[in-house]
Amino acid sequence: MPAQQSIFGRIAQLARANINNLLDAAEDPQVMIDQMIRDYTDNIQEAEAAISQTLGNLRLMEEDVREDELAADEWGQKAKAAAAKAEEMLKESKKSEAEKFDNLARLALKKQLDFEQEVAALKPTVESQTVVVDKLRSGLSSMKDKLSELKAKRDELVSRERIADAQNQVHDAIQSIDITDPTSELGRFEDKIRREEARARGAAELAASTLDAQFESLEAAEDDIEIEARLAELKSKL
Repeated sequence: MPAQQSIFGRIAQLARANINNLLDAAEDPQVMIDQMIRDYTDNIQEAEAAISQTLGNLRLMEEDVREDELAADEWGQKAKAAAAKAEEMLKESKKSEAEKFDNLARLALKKQLDFEQEVAALKPTVESQTVVVDKLRSGLSSMKDKLSELKAKRDELVSRERIADAQNQVHDAIQSIDITDPTSELGRFEDKIRREEARARGAAELAASTLDAQFESLEAAEDDIEIEARLAELKSKL
């Protein structure tokens, strides 16, 4: 019993544990949760062994009770048969024979009483062990639920850690892009092209102005020719 109570105490303590509070207070939640999973697994195995042993002992006691009850009933039947035979002998005036069967009936009743007392002594133990087994089973079920909760928490922590790592990697990648931003190179290249385009427009504009001057000179020469022609025509009419 002391060992059972000790196991039951640990089971009850672990089953009542608030996992979230424990993890919140932990310096390294994942290390703590892994340790808790190991502790729960070990205690579950120990509890299962204790329950198996206790349950086996309980079944043996229950079997002893049934056998004692059957034996008490059998001796009761024997006592009844011996008492009936004694009455029969008395009717036949066989007192010595009747006394003999009465004594057999007394012995049978004594046996019946002994077995009934054994049953009475065993039943409280059977009842108390049944309560212990039920509590151990209930505690074991709670511990298994807690273990499942712990494993789910561990999976959640691992998943969150992976997500955080991925986010940090993305952040680092963005930072590295900012440091060597390819758009800055594109900007410089665009500025260079714009300067080249401006120079080309300037050259075109300069060329156009020179050509206009040439045409203007040509037009001036044509005017001089026209004037000379008209002058010659006037002179011819004189």
